[in-house]
Formats: sequence, C-alpha cells, structure tokens
Amino acid sequence: MDEVQLKEWLYKMESGDQEAFQIIYEYTCKDIYRTVVFLVGSQNQDVDDIVNEVYIKMWKSVTNYDMNRSFRFWLHGLVVKQVQDWRRKSWRRFRIFEKKKMYEQDRSYIMDEAILHKETRSELVEVVQNLSYKHREVVIMRYFHEYSLDEIAALLQIPIGTVKSRLHTALKRLRMEMEQMPNEREEEVNGF
Repeated sequence: MDEVQLKEWLYKMESGDQEAFQIIYEYTCKDIYRTVVFLVGSQNQDVDDIVNEVYIKMWKSVTNYDMNRSFRFWLHGLVVKQVQDWRRKSWRRFRIFEKKKMYEQDRSYIMDEAILHKETRSELVEVVQNLSYKHREVVIMRYFHEYSLDEIAALLQIPIGTVKSRLHTALKRLRMEMEQMPNEREEEVNGF
C-alpha cells in the first residue's frame, strides 16, 4: 500500500469507517507486533494486550493525526508510549507484589521468574533482547525501523545526544556479546 492509498483509508477511518480500520490494522499489525516483541521480549504474556491497546489508541486518536506527517512514525510513537505505560504499570505491580511478599511469611507463593529462551531464535535477536530497555529501544528504532537519529530523538522525546550515547553503548555491548559467541553458533547466525 502506498502513502496515497494509506491516506485515503486514514480519512475514511477518521470518519468512523471500521472497514478502513481493519485494512490499516492488517497493513500494520505485523510491524507493530514485532516492534512490541522487540521492546518487551517475546516471553512476555502482555504483548497481545499492548498491541491491542496501541490499536485502541490509534482508533481513538486518529483525528489528532496530522496527515502531512508520516503515519508510520506517528503509529510507532503510539507504540513507544504504550510500552512506556505498560512498563510503569508493571513496575507498580512489581512493587505491590514485593510489599505483599514482605508481609507474608508463607514462601510457597513466591513465583519463579526464570526466563526461558527458545532454541529457534537467532543469537543476534537474543543478544538484542539482553540489552536494557533504553538501549534496545534505540537499536530497534534505528536498525529495525531505519529512523534517523533526529527522528528517534523526537519519537522518544529525548535529546539527540542521549540517542547517540545510547546507540553507541548498545552497539558496543552487541559487539562484545557477538565476539564472545562460540564460533559454531556465530557461523549459524552468519548463515555459513
């Protein structure tokens, strides 16, 4: 779908056309789902909820979208905001859980939070997933979505110097992790 067609569907969606929403959803859902998975991790059970919330926000706020700007950029802004909201809520839930745990003497209810990685995932994706959220966010926006540094700064609402610093640190960590990979796994990742 080109930009002209997309804009036509957006105008229809703006007037409440549910078919237009469905078409835009189908056009963007894989990209949005992958972005959310990269930002919160594929093992997280909240991925579907976050994606659903992004599309609810899109439906409710499409009238605020400036048709002269990139829709993809605007939609990724909704993703970033929704993931940030989810992280805040998760942190609150974690703090409540920790307080509850302090008051309980029975240790049998403590959840085991071991993280399991699928064997089929590539090493590079695993290494990216191991980055902190702030570093992973910048790497995904830069190399997965190919945004410029200025666009990333605007999207994340942080100074461009911070974007550069996070990107530099993330790439340095990725290089170190990749150098530590056993040679045979490295060959699998590189396709040889």
